[in-house]
Amino acid sequence: MPSEHSSRQYDLDLEAIRSKVFTMGGLVESQFRDAMECFRNGDSKRADAVIAADEAVNRIEIELDDNCSHLIVKRQPAAVDLRLVMATIKVITDLERIGDEAAKIARMARSISERGFPAMNQYEMVRAIAGHAGAQLHDALDAFARLDGVQARGLISQDEVIDHELRSILRNGITFMMEDPRTISVTLDTLWVAKAIERIGDHAKNIAEYVIYVAEGKDIRHQATAPRAALD
Repeated sequence: MPSEHSSRQYDLDLEAIRSKVFTMGGLVESQFRDAMECFRNGDSKRADAVIAADEAVNRIEIELDDNCSHLIVKRQPAAVDLRLVMATIKVITDLERIGDEAAKIARMARSISERGFPAMNQYEMVRAIAGHAGAQLHDALDAFARLDGVQARGLISQDEVIDHELRSILRNGITFMMEDPRTISVTLDTLWVAKAIERIGDHAKNIAEYVIYVAEGKDIRHQATAPRAALD
């Protein structure tokens, strides 16, 4: 009976951690959506709210790190359960960094708005890459919720699409700056936004890799993917 009680309590502790991870995931998804919306419409107040939300994400990261550490010490999970806890710790870190990138986008949006540039023009440069990164993040969190290794593997290849879009944005940005030097400042800010979006895609890919680690027991990080030349 004591063993059964301990096992039940462990399951409850682990589920509480997973539930809080999903709360954190929902927060950073909203943060990213709101950051892109204020980049689209130049809403400085909304940008301030996105930046402020990063503090809540940071607090959850600290709480979850502590929860996971206590779970390992108290319950000493093994095999699949240990992989799940270790992967969860890594997912938490990637979610916090996504929040940081969203806050960075909000700061750039506020800067462009304060200088009086039409926000919509800049938004069109990054609209497609933002859509792909947002979908990749959502699907990575869904795969983590269901520990779906098949879905996670499908997400890995999508990261190359985002990388290809970033390279295209960089080429177009350089062309804009060469044709009209007056656009240099705002175009550089937009390129930083595009890079932040690409980093969000990278973190989503990381989450997918952790899902595969839990589901299949395989660490596929740093493995080669499709050749870049085929996408250029």
